[in-house]
Amino acid sequence: MNPALMMIVAWATLVGAVGAAEPARRVSKAEGLPRKVIVGTAIFRSSGPAGDAGQEKRMAALVDLVDTMARKAEQSYPGRGLDLVILPETAATASGGPASTRSIRLVGPVREAFGALARKYSTYLVATMDLVEDTPAGTTYSNSAVLFDRKGEVAGIYRKVHPVAWVGVDNLEGGITPGREFPVFECDFGKLGIQICWDMVYEDGWKALAEKGAEIVVWPTASPSTKQPASRAGTHRYYIVSSTYREDATVFEPTGMVAAQIESPETVLVKELDLSHALLGWSAGLNDGKALTEKYGDRVGYHYDRREDIGLFWSNDPQTSIGTMIKSLGLEEIDAQIARNGRLQDAARGGPPR
Repeated sequence: MNPALMMIVAWATLVGAVGAAEPARRVSKAEGLPRKVIVGTAIFRSSGPAGDAGQEKRMAALVDLVDTMARKAEQSYPGRGLDLVILPETAATASGGPASTRSIRLVGPVREAFGALARKYSTYLVATMDLVEDTPAGTTYSNSAVLFDRKGEVAGIYRKVHPVAWVGVDNLEGGITPGREFPVFECDFGKLGIQICWDMVYEDGWKALAEKGAEIVVWPTASPSTKQPASRAGTHRYYIVSSTYREDATVFEPTGMVAAQIESPETVLVKELDLSHALLGWSAGLNDGKALTEKYGDRVGYHYDRREDIGLFWSNDPQTSIGTMIKSLGLEEIDAQIARNGRLQDAARGGPPR
């Protein structure tokens, strides 16, 4: 995206999303055994003109970027390796010019390079590009995120549903065709959703992904926004991981709090997440999480914030779920507590509020 688009995105994220957020039915993740996922993301903007020379330069830079993520994963989590890599928006394509000029096909060296990276590190890889495709309706150009699996095969493609028309212009990103679907991809570690940049300001995709059971939503973007993705994560109870051009790359927890973040001039962020977790609000019995560590020691992990009166909790014991741990202390997940209180309130007033 060009600088004008970045300004639009920043403004829109401050103004807020289109449509009210109505969370999908929240399903507890606490009863499953630990599901640790190591995620790599970045602050990075590729450069270079369209054409073979520019493409070769971009792909070389992206290979180096993923190599750096893999080294950091090995340093931080020895013997584990990456499970998921996210590249920033349109990382593989040239910037500027019409979509018909800058878009590339998912063939040849591009496909081979991304597939080889996914195989080399046995990781899922979200590769981003303006993609040209031949369809029964004709040639289309889409702002896309291509998911490669651990074997280097294409597991699916998300095409940006909400490309932007820049101020004073009525075409969408120079001729990009909007996508039609919000797929959720079944990975071996859990369910993955994807949104791209200006998708952030529309509620429909975030809600749809929650309804389809997404556990991690990756957000390749030109914008380094943090307030709105934090709200999306907290509303829909999934992780959101941004991969950006500038300023910061961030992992947001299902509480809406920040789990990890890098800021420029750092370029690579690697973080372990657990998809089997519990969200607990304040209670005297929890003691800000200390009650769990007093009983379970380092078999339990958590991030609790007294200012927010909420925390994310997970098990480090491969044989014991976090659900078992919290039940042993008579604790209650926050969403179950909210639902129970709603029922008690309705009963006390003789029905729901109007």
